[in-house]
Amino acid sequence: MRTERVGHSDVRFRRAGDGDVAVVFIHGFLDDQYIWDSLTAQLTTPGIEHVTLDLAGCGDRRQASGPFTYARFADEAGAAVDAIGKPFVIVGHSMGAAVAELVAAGRPDRALGLTLVTPIPLAGTHLPDETLDRFRSLGGDPEGERAVRRQLSAALPAAALDRLVAAGQRLRPEVVRDLAECWNTGHLAGRQQSRFAGPVLIIRGEDDGFVTEEMVNAAVAPRFTAVEQVLVAKAGHWAHLEQSSEVAAHLDRFLAPVLPPDGPRRPKAPRKKGWTSAFAQKSAAVFAEAFAADVVLEASVLTRPVEGRDQVKRVMGAASAIYESLRFTRETTNGSRTYLEWEATASGGQPIEGVTILTKDASGRIVRAAIHHRPLDAVNRFSAELRSRLRGVIGAEHFHQN
Repeated sequence: MRTERVGHSDVRFRRAGDGDVAVVFIHGFLDDQYIWDSLTAQLTTPGIEHVTLDLAGCGDRRQASGPFTYARFADEAGAAVDAIGKPFVIVGHSMGAAVAELVAAGRPDRALGLTLVTPIPLAGTHLPDETLDRFRSLGGDPEGERAVRRQLSAALPAAALDRLVAAGQRLRPEVVRDLAECWNTGHLAGRQQSRFAGPVLIIRGEDDGFVTEEMVNAAVAPRFTAVEQVLVAKAGHWAHLEQSSEVAAHLDRFLAPVLPPDGPRRPKAPRKKGWTSAFAQKSAAVFAEAFAADVVLEASVLTRPVEGRDQVKRVMGAASAIYESLRFTRETTNGSRTYLEWEATASGGQPIEGVTILTKDASGRIVRAAIHHRPLDAVNRFSAELRSRLRGVIGAEHFHQN
């Protein structure tokens, strides 16, 4: 283990190992860089070095002055990553997950992957004042901090709990207040699709009463295009301490395809997804490239499914041409299924929105597409226009009759 400094600043980071790829760890609210030691000791992936650092106001940087904002944290953590000068995977816990995303998004040429452990949404939690006050007031209140950590964990060893409380009590009360404001208010980038397009692993503790399944599914996972979620049993908000061996195994598994045996690779440019690219080009041929031969299309504008690549590509080619504009607003993947939310205007300026569910086979081709449109009057108009454009190609019985 060796410690280095970024230029003439007070930003220092610890390095262990001598791999060609760095795995960088960002701690969360009230914590410090040493929280990762039990996890990194259990990683088995070869060819990596581990890097940890303290955010301003925390740990060995507890005397740092403000501001304490996501922008500052990302700038300083990013400066450490730049000083290391290697391709990297970045791991963030709680509010550190937001910092990790900003660092990765700002370095698409070197960021190979992003792991978010019980992540607070980058857009913030927006708790009411009376709820946030409980977190704001934890500086200088060891018993209050201990109670919060117990409430939000499931299997913290007693020694780890003592260690966490001691770390939290090193922070100045005004820093604690500012940090709570930071993760509660969030960052503007969290209100839109993430700029990081690489692989993302989200690890959540099953018993975390703060970062819940609903929070992750609503405000975290949909912002990424290549995301996997795993749930850790008998763990709460500090899953990497409560079940460190299991979290280490998940991280090793995530690292395996990112770091091939023959050495690190540069991240590939994000591959255009056939479905969204086909809509952009309004091209039946591009749709066909995305479909399996036996693809089935179901939609609220259809009264019965359309089957087979040739027929489905004709329907989708015609449908895409009806839209005057279309924007995909959210996307998430769970196993073989991809969920897309979208909003559009159809011919004549008719507003329409909906959800598309794509099911893919092992080769990545779409075997089933289910498209749900709303509102109802837009569904009927769209179906009528589609029937007109496909007359003689697709039977009229597939469309709603006025």
